[in-house]
Amino acid sequence: MSDKHPTIAVIGGKLQGTEAVYLARKAGFRTLLIDRNPDAPAAGLCDSHRVFDFGMDGIYPQDVDRPDLILPALENASVHCLARRWAQSEDIPLAFDLNAYGVSCSKFASDRLFHRLGLPAPVPWPESGFPVVVKPDNASGSDGVAIIQGPKEMAARFPDGGRLCDMVVQEYVEGPSYSIEVIGTPGAYTPLQVTDLGMDEAYDCNAVRTPTDLPADLVRNFERMAQAIAETINLKGIMDIEAILHKGQLKLLEIDARLPSQTPMAVFWSTGMNMVAMLADLFMDNTKPVRVAQEVPAMIEHIRVTGQDIAFSGEHIMAGDGPLHIETGFFGADEAVTSWRPGRHTWVATLIFKADTPKALEDRRRECHRNIRAEQENLQ
Repeated sequence: MSDKHPTIAVIGGKLQGTEAVYLARKAGFRTLLIDRNPDAPAAGLCDSHRVFDFGMDGIYPQDVDRPDLILPALENASVHCLARRWAQSEDIPLAFDLNAYGVSCSKFASDRLFHRLGLPAPVPWPESGFPVVVKPDNASGSDGVAIIQGPKEMAARFPDGGRLCDMVVQEYVEGPSYSIEVIGTPGAYTPLQVTDLGMDEAYDCNAVRTPTDLPADLVRNFERMAQAIAETINLKGIMDIEAILHKGQLKLLEIDARLPSQTPMAVFWSTGMNMVAMLADLFMDNTKPVRVAQEVPAMIEHIRVTGQDIAFSGEHIMAGDGPLHIETGFFGADEAVTSWRPGRHTWVATLIFKADTPKALEDRRRECHRNIRAEQENLQ
């Protein structure tokens, strides 16, 4: 890239936008955040913030300097289309694949894709029997997800059955969760590092650990499945796939053809691979991403602190506590993206750790928690 400090316009300042701005900063980019909320979480991390509502305030912001790359970081199809119009009108690279996203944002469509490719996935209901998981077709992550144990509970939740037409209903599979990203263009895809996901009681991801504890043969199988899906949907960009290990087999849950949140940060700290930098190379210079083999133990986890209490909640807690900022050496963590300020009794943080061994990583994590509790006790 010819410019030493090119600018990435990140559209959307919630969880994905925070991830995008964080990684863009790490890669040396300037960041222009565009979000209608002046207190968006990513607003505290970016170089500049344009408060703008796509469609309501105009097709796209015309009073900002031309960015070098546009990176949508939200799940809103109409905004994606307007971002494409902006990119086309000013000849700006757009790091987003609207066609692939159109497939991945529908769980019905992605389940049909898994079936067509012969990839393992949860069995659809009623063939599956109970218990089942019920989830909205177009929702992201854990939004609207419910576990139904039997026919009586199903009848109570959905008395007329009508709402089920808009829901994916399939067997509930138990086991540890894993994720992988794949990036590239048709014929040239690079699978990235597999990560291990922790979940809270609402099935929202609250921690990401790496390297994975999956056996090498399952890692290779996961990579092959990711590449097969990418090739089938002609992905031009990045996509993540989530799976559950159930009775020795990885069962695919969902795909998302956009920059995810949480896992890119963990992969960066473990391997140095920066997914935003990879997207910039791909769309600005047409450079194929290169995978880094070396990896060290790393993890991120989300916490909500209230007094001396630490709750290990899903990532949704990071979306509602105003602009976040970066703290280095945070109570023993390498770094944190947080709403903490000196003297605050209640705050949230994404804690980031890395170490030479998994045990050292866990020791650092526990020490950080002790330090936080001790500091909070001093505020009483």
